[in-house]
Amino acid sequence: MKIIAVGWNYGGHNAEMNQKETPQNPIIFFKPETALLKDGKPFFLPQFSDRIEYETELVFHISRLGKNIAGKFAHRYYDSVTVGIDFTARDKQAEARANGNPWDIAKGFDNSAPIGKFIPLPEQTPKADNINFSLFINGVKVQQGNSQDMIFHIDELIAYISQFYTLKIGDLIFTGTPAGVGPVKIGDHLEGYLEETKVLDFFVK
Repeated sequence: MKIIAVGWNYGGHNAEMNQKETPQNPIIFFKPETALLKDGKPFFLPQFSDRIEYETELVFHISRLGKNIAGKFAHRYYDSVTVGIDFTARDKQAEARANGNPWDIAKGFDNSAPIGKFIPLPEQTPKADNINFSLFINGVKVQQGNSQDMIFHIDELIAYISQFYTLKIGDLIFTGTPAGVGPVKIGDHLEGYLEETKVLDFFVK
């Protein structure tokens, strides 16, 4: 399976990161399968970074095999959604960018993609046009977003991505983060919500 992620997909986050230009096409990167963290297992802070930051995202589950999918049919290719965290080694990312190098290790390291319990979506459209999601750390809300605020919505993302990569059943699409990213530390308790339903719950160790 593939973990496909999208960068710079919320204007608020782009502004807080001083990303001034709105992307003309989706910014796509990948995390390896070993990045996946499921079932509420703890996230262990890696020793290679001094600043691991959370980025809360809607994650969609691909349910059909597809290539060159037209946008009007994209809703047929995903069936459920959850909240995930795109953990980022911000210091490693900044170092790579400063040197003009790829920053894969800053995003794709082991266990950098925790995901929660998937919630089925309706078969009819619109399927994902108004989904609220949020993250609490130690009982305090630190991020909230709505799928309406995406620069590129999930149907557009599927149409774009499938031009280049065949989508397979079980693939996951992380759709970008809203404003409010920040660091985690040992002992933090992270809880992710879809609307009022808690779907993600784990500790940092």
